Amino acid sequence: MIFRSGFISFIVILFSLQSLFALETDTEARAETGEGEAAASFPLGITAIELEAYLGAEYNRGNFNNGSVMLIAGIEFIDLVFLRCGLSYTQSTLSTNLDSFFNAKVSPFSGRYLSPLNFSVSYIYNGMLDLDVHMHSVLPFISYETSRAGVSIGCSFRFTSFFGEEPEFETVLSFYGYFNFITTETFMLGLGAGTFNNFNARNMAAIWLNINAKFLLNRNFSIYNEIEIMQSGMDGLSATFYGFAWRGGVKYSW
Repeated sequence: MIFRSGFISFIVILFSLQSLFALETDTEARAETGEGEAAASFPLGITAIELEAYLGAEYNRGNFNNGSVMLIAGIEFIDLVFLRCGLSYTQSTLSTNLDSFFNAKVSPFSGRYLSPLNFSVSYIYNGMLDLDVHMHSVLPFISYETSRAGVSIGCSFRFTSFFGEEPEFETVLSFYGYFNFITTETFMLGLGAGTFNNFNARNMAAIWLNINAKFLLNRNFSIYNEIEIMQSGMDGLSATFYGFAWRGGVKYSW
């Protein structure tokens, strides 16, 4: 029932984004004729805005089957500071999960070789509400990201509270890397592997592999699909299978 409601919400969001795209197209047309110039510009030094909506389905050996709905918003200031936040609601056979994050990224350099270098810090909350388990992570990391490949590495400072007890503190090395072997103006297909993403910062050995695709319909509207394979630990070169997940959604950028 929860997943069905999430799907209906996803369809509503999709139609809303189509309406926004129509409004943007009309604004551009008026701007070309000298009308609506004020509406086409952002106030207060804002240079970009992004809205994202995703549906997800996952099977793993811990929570079994679950479905999720994710919403993400981002805003960029003067091509230098990029702020993003997101909320994820997941209904599984074990518990209701509520996850959120806030990320601030600074790209202080210019030039061909230094502009991909940026510095970020994320706050991530993971809550298993029915089990009274709450996890708070602060993750500073450094990234070098290009359209072809990129890598991020940092350290997660994690506080975990079980059943109302005193929180346990631990530090975990976190990393993520990707390589896009197909990159065109309208399509991207690549591989990624690591221990953290927007909504999770996992243990060092809990590495996941994802296959991701991006379809750029126009300069504003993109469609994303991702298949993720998860494992719960490693011993030498062997890995213990944990589960797999699918996520798909849309992003609208101004």
